[in-house]
Amino acid sequence: MVKSSGRVRHFIAILPPIAIQQEATALKQHFAERYNSRAALRSPPHITLVPPFEWRMVDRDRLIHALVAFARDRAPFTVEISGFGAFPPRVIYLNVLPTPALMTIQRDLVADVEKHLAIRDRHPGRPFRPHLTLAFRDLTPAAFRSAWPCFATQAQHATFTADALTLLTHSPLGWQVDQTMRLQSFLT
Repeated sequence: MVKSSGRVRHFIAILPPIAIQQEATALKQHFAERYNSRAALRSPPHITLVPPFEWRMVDRDRLIHALVAFARDRAPFTVEISGFGAFPPRVIYLNVLPTPALMTIQRDLVADVEKHLAIRDRHPGRPFRPHLTLAFRDLTPAAFRSAWPCFATQAQHATFTADALTLLTHSPLGWQVDQTMRLQSFLT
């Protein structure tokens, strides 16, 4: 959604393949129906690499070109989902293993957008904990205490090849896919 300043909120993420997105969305829907937590349904399932930031629409091409240039020099890599995790008392997620490739691309992307676009992390001391959020913000502490024991020991496993970065843009309907930048390097 464009603010009066001409700025739009974006974030940069990895989206899993459609089959995994459908499974994650079904879990989000479960949280909406069973625990009245709907906020996670306002974005497609994703792993956030660069958290939300504001960017002027008139400079959109500069943002896209910088992300394409970054992605061009990065190779696809394997992402592994393993079980569930939580940030008590309000967040439950699919746990994503912090592989060296994932941790490196996130670290390098954050540094790149800060250097070339002056996009700074509002919480620079917070460690990167890769995950796919299923319930957050509107999950009450009581609902968390009820839900978490049901998911804490559940097995959930999937792997996929991350072959693109995705720019998401905020709209009145939630977060929408704006642009996809393919990881193109064949060097590992």
